[in-house]
Amino acid sequence: MCGIAGFVGKVAKPKTVLKKMCDRLSHRGPDGDGYFVEGEVALGHRRLSIIDIEGGAQPMFSNDKELVVVFNGEIYNYLDLKKELDDYDFQTNSDTEVLLAGYQKWGKELPKHLRGMFAFALWDKKKNLLFCARDNFGIKPFYYYQNEDTFMFASEIKAFLDHPKFKKELNDQLLPSYLSFSFTPTTETFFKGVNRLDAGCSLVYQEGKVTIDSYFDLEFDTTKESYDEVVERIGQTMEESVKYHMISDVEVGSFLSSGIDSSYLVSLAKPDKTYTVGYDIPRYDEISYAKDLTDKLKIKNISKKIGKEEYMQILPKILYHMDEPASDPAIVSLYFVANLASQDVKVVLSGEGADEFFGGYNSYREEVDMQWYNKIPFCIRHLISKICSHIPARRGINFLVRRGEKLEDFYIGVNKVWNENEVKKLLKVPVTLENKEITKPIFDKFQKRSRLEKMQAIDIHFWLMKDILQKADRMTMANSLEGRVPFTDKEVFKVASSLPTNYKVTKENTKVALRDAAKKVIPNESYKKKKLGFPVPIRDWMKEEDVFHELEETFQASICKKYFHVETLMEMLKAHRDGKQDCYRKLWTVYCFVKWYQVFFEDESI
Repeated sequence: MCGIAGFVGKVAKPKTVLKKMCDRLSHRGPDGDGYFVEGEVALGHRRLSIIDIEGGAQPMFSNDKELVVVFNGEIYNYLDLKKELDDYDFQTNSDTEVLLAGYQKWGKELPKHLRGMFAFALWDKKKNLLFCARDNFGIKPFYYYQNEDTFMFASEIKAFLDHPKFKKELNDQLLPSYLSFSFTPTTETFFKGVNRLDAGCSLVYQEGKVTIDSYFDLEFDTTKESYDEVVERIGQTMEESVKYHMISDVEVGSFLSSGIDSSYLVSLAKPDKTYTVGYDIPRYDEISYAKDLTDKLKIKNISKKIGKEEYMQILPKILYHMDEPASDPAIVSLYFVANLASQDVKVVLSGEGADEFFGGYNSYREEVDMQWYNKIPFCIRHLISKICSHIPARRGINFLVRRGEKLEDFYIGVNKVWNENEVKKLLKVPVTLENKEITKPIFDKFQKRSRLEKMQAIDIHFWLMKDILQKADRMTMANSLEGRVPFTDKEVFKVASSLPTNYKVTKENTKVALRDAAKKVIPNESYKKKKLGFPVPIRDWMKEEDVFHELEETFQASICKKYFHVETLMEMLKAHRDGKQDCYRKLWTVYCFVKWYQVFFEDESI
């Protein structure tokens, strides 16, 4: 696990510039650094030593010195690949060297052979090209920026700040979609000209031109296997995935909440140490549930309760590490549990991906629970939806609104915050990019699949790839900790993508088949628990004077007045405090944008 950065192009003192870029990423790799500078090409690396601690230093060269690579991540099947690549004379025991040998044999097809989480940049001296790739699901980040004759890349956007050819400008056209999604849902970012390489894609930079190709696409192919056969296959695949994800030359721990996902991983892996965070408010605390599991497994659980003051104080630092505004309140919890784990171990397992792959969200159950409502002619449902859209939002009204619309017209994921009408009223700038334009390519690709599979495809492409996995990477790496996600594995997805609807959700439950697979190894009743996510009491804290005042003051910032109708925000804040409306997610999304802007555009030390 590491941080990578580099560029192709003329610049004065290239080694000095490269080192500054990599120093910005020192949290990703505190154990060492390495640099390659030759002509106009510069590749840099910050290392967190996990595999082949003595021999895995980067940049790494091929035996003929014609290839050089910098790599962030882990290739879990590298020992298997070494057997396939037996005509290559390996000099190290590291997984990095497999990339060099694999590129020599397979060229641009290399990523298709990899099982793991990765982002890498490989310079091919003979062809005078830079070949880059990102893993199937985007577990590891990769950003790039091109300005005239210079191309640069990095694990995190902040590394670009130290390159003299980088122009830091706000891309405010993404603000409307951010308010709806709560994160950046596009390959464009909030920094003009900076793009993220999409998951499952490779990039070639040659002679000033960027070419991007996709090597992996999501597919659903429903199995004809019996339920019992599927449950058995899930169990076998998860056991294998966890075994791969435990490969390490240092100790591996695990995050642990009260739910099925992390409980399943811990029950399979049985690490010596697990880590849990909670809060003083009982309904937001999962520590006792985690302790019950670890007591039964006879392993250690280390926990921490997060206080309101430290939660609020750490937010600017977290937004710095996130690079872009992101308003999922659980990011802070994730930071603290990563910080807790980093005091003991360098690697942890985490449960991201299970809900999206196996049907874990309660909203998915609506596709089973409410089939009776679909029997009403669509024209009538649509009329009801239009009428209800003018009524203040609440649970029953929201149902009538969405069930009278086509999925393609409104669904952007399980975590939608502001709807588009609300965004247009709140913002002082025009909306130039509609949410439907962002989701359309995914809906088009899956137009012949079931409604539930369409929802899953949207949630995997956006919520999982561009929010959940991003925050998992950033919050672990902010603490120099490697996070591994055994559910988000291409072999696990092959199984999950074959499940028919009733193996995923029923009227009674979510993640049905996964729960039955987990039941065989979890020694308590965590497999029964309903999804909580990462519960955070920010909804309650906003009603208290200190947090209320903090938001009130932040909404008076000049950047807030430039983009938002502040009077609307203040009305909502007071309504939330007085218990008239539950507005905490909407308010928190705006608050996080303002705080992020202040960090990157107003703090001179940045």
